[in-house]
Amino acid sequence: MARIAVIGTGGWGKNHVRVLSELGHLVAVCDLDSSRAAAYAEKFRVKAYSSVDELLERERPDGVTVCTPASTHFAVATKTLRAGFHTFVEKPMTGTVEEAAALIGEAERAKKILTVGFIERFNPAITELKKMISSGALGRPILFEYHRENRRGENIVDVGVVKDASVHDIDTARWLFGEEPKTVYARVGSVMGKNEDFATILLGFGGERTAFITTNWVTPSRVRQLSAVCEKAVVTLDFISQEIQIHEESGTRVPKHTTQEPLMLELKEYASAISEGRQPLVTGRDGMMATRIAEAVLASSRTSSPIFLGT
Repeated sequence: MARIAVIGTGGWGKNHVRVLSELGHLVAVCDLDSSRAAAYAEKFRVKAYSSVDELLERERPDGVTVCTPASTHFAVATKTLRAGFHTFVEKPMTGTVEEAAALIGEAERAKKILTVGFIERFNPAITELKKMISSGALGRPILFEYHRENRRGENIVDVGVVKDASVHDIDTARWLFGEEPKTVYARVGSVMGKNEDFATILLGFGGERTAFITTNWVTPSRVRQLSAVCEKAVVTLDFISQEIQIHEESGTRVPKHTTQEPLMLELKEYASAISEGRQPLVTGRDGMMATRIAEAVLASSRTSSPIFLGT
């Protein structure tokens, strides 16, 4: 049974604490706000720390999850890997490609797992779509159209919508197509803050396959949808309800599948990878590639030109 500590209990971190406790893996929590750490420690009957160094020295967990503000991910994850602990970093894994490459190097030297929180890969609806595409039942995938929108979370203050939210759909597009995009064209802007809060992204893959991603923190409604256009059918899915509809010439059908909490599946996979000594579904390289594409998105908008990523 892998022993896992959570670093950062605000925002999304509190969900890590709850789920890891339910799975029986939680051993400690760490937060600069000592009163908040103490409150979670009391609630879930684990130890509390306000210093990462103290946590790693005294607790010696098998792994950690880093849920601190995005701007601190690189520094904290570097410290945990150098100390010899498996490390899960919430998205974005790092702020730059250079930092991502450095973090991957740290993990390789330490021979430890480095993974990143691309939770939508564990959404049962996306998992089912991946299976359908891989089986060939839908024919060749041609276009993925994503819509992800809602108001910005109050805890997100040091990163824009592209690296915080669009990266989810960038990652699943890479995974579903099974390759890296070759070109990026995008327009981003800001309505309500200093960082960009809306983005329209076009990713060009091989064989004229395309992903069209729209993300914003402007609209009050919460939308998480994907339309997958394939040669034999169009599949629409809702990330929130996890409902899938398959539209074919003969009509529309709604396949039944088990709905589950994606974070539960994601952290269960991380814990299993630690216990089994293997790489998890999402790797440090996935985190680096998503950051590389996100940087290309911002560069494309800044220059009003397509960015060619190469092969």
